[in-house]
Amino acid sequence: MASSADVHVRICGQEIIKYDLEIKALIQDIRDCPGPQSALMELNSQVKLKFQQLRMRIQDLEQMAQEQDSELDRLAIQAETESQRQQMLSNQTAWRKANLACKLAIDNMEKDELLLRVENHSFKQKKATKESLVETSSNITESLMSISRMMAEQVKQSEDTISTLATSSRTVQETNEEFKSMTGTIHLGRKLILKYNRRELTDKLLIFLALALFLATVLYILKKRLFPFI
Repeated sequence: MASSADVHVRICGQEIIKYDLEIKALIQDIRDCPGPQSALMELNSQVKLKFQQLRMRIQDLEQMAQEQDSELDRLAIQAETESQRQQMLSNQTAWRKANLACKLAIDNMEKDELLLRVENHSFKQKKATKESLVETSSNITESLMSISRMMAEQVKQSEDTISTLATSSRTVQETNEEFKSMTGTIHLGRKLILKYNRRELTDKLLIFLALALFLATVLYILKKRLFPFI
């Protein structure tokens, strides 16, 4: 019976050592992990599983120590159990430190990658901006040339308009002079018409007076011949 118990204790101890070595190897993998975060999470999941298995085997070893008939064997197994528990705690501490170092390295690497992407983006943006400035400058030059042509056309049109206005002004001035001349002629004609109208009235009065005188003379002669006694 004691021999069978020793076999179980030995098998349990070997499994504890196996889990301890596997945990140490995983911790080293965590220290060397280049990322990304998903790879670190996968390694941590494996470590958690190994710690659970190790914790269960240590508990089994502790239970086996309580079942020993020999006080010496019980104390020896308890001592081994305590040693393995301390080793597990040491592994947990190393695991936490490895995680911190790995996360820091991954963060730094991600920062560097981000900075590199930002620099590349900035370089591309500067290049694009430069090309855009060249294109914009070319467009502005073309726009200025187009505006210059339009202004030249406007100046030409203004010159033609001024010339037309000047011609129109001369025509209006000449027409005004003609109107003045016509007004003088009309005024003179009106004076002549009024003069002729006055002369015609005078002539009519003279004719009327002459006729009246003639009639008076005739009547006087007739009176003398026909009625001499009057």
